[in-house]
Amino acid sequence: LDHGSHNEYRVEWWYLTANLKGEDGTPYGIQWTLFRTARSPTEGNSWLSNQIWFAHAAVTTPNEHFTTERFARGGIGQAGVNAKPFEAWIDEWSLSGENFDELSVTATGSNFSYRMSLEANGPLVFHGDKGYSIKSSAGQASYYYSQPFFKIKGTLILPEGSINVSGSAWLDREWSSQPLSENQSGWDWFSLSLDDGVKLMGFQLRQTDGSTFSSSSWIEPDGSLTSYGNTEFIAKPLNLHTIGEKKLPTHWRLLLEDKNVDVTVKAINPNAWMNLSIPYWEGPVDISGSHSGRGYLEMTGY
Repeated sequence: LDHGSHNEYRVEWWYLTANLKGEDGTPYGIQWTLFRTARSPTEGNSWLSNQIWFAHAAVTTPNEHFTTERFARGGIGQAGVNAKPFEAWIDEWSLSGENFDELSVTATGSNFSYRMSLEANGPLVFHGDKGYSIKSSAGQASYYYSQPFFKIKGTLILPEGSINVSGSAWLDREWSSQPLSENQSGWDWFSLSLDDGVKLMGFQLRQTDGSTFSSSSWIEPDGSLTSYGNTEFIAKPLNLHTIGEKKLPTHWRLLLEDKNVDVTVKAINPNAWMNLSIPYWEGPVDISGSHSGRGYLEMTGY
């Protein structure tokens, strides 16, 4: 397994989200994402590199959402990923550690920063068919694995001061050369940490005709995984939240009948819009109903 860069594929990401609490119980969320994209199939040297890197970081509080982004070209050392010892970086932001089980992460924006340490207390998990995750009925797919068992602690620096936080984190690794089909308009993706120790990943890709294609993984505390294909994981928007001229479903009902899951997922801060070069919604959520817990929601294409 290579945690490093697969440059022969068109897109790839290292994607960390975390649900945190301050010492007073206030919920927070952080995101750290490094994206790699190849502009052409063949790789040049140094300044001729076909690799483009960009990164997003965010901190979400119940009332505020801080975001920032970075850009770099490949081949000149400004950004990249080493597999062992693991390091993913762009400028002074980094996600790194001797191995994938113990990592440190740092990012800085104009009005926030954070520095965290992560320790895994469970194994890596491979979605779909041993890590081959189908994304459409036409056969679009990606390679997709996760470390959903991180414990995390560290410090947020926000305009109001320094805040010690701790909680759980989820790291996704995904790469593909054919991520979406032309009739897919966007996706809704959930990573949920249930209070009984189970992790649940689910996504639906929305088609331009109004239909959806879904997939999910039920992950036991020991890391054993059950995959569910299209139609078994159901995500129903409950109400729409207005951000500017957009209406986004920041409140959902999720169903996975085989595991008796019927939960409501609600954004901690419905205004967690990533107003960046590639805009989307990403933020922490609370889970209630048949199961309780917390997690993260990402929505694109709205």
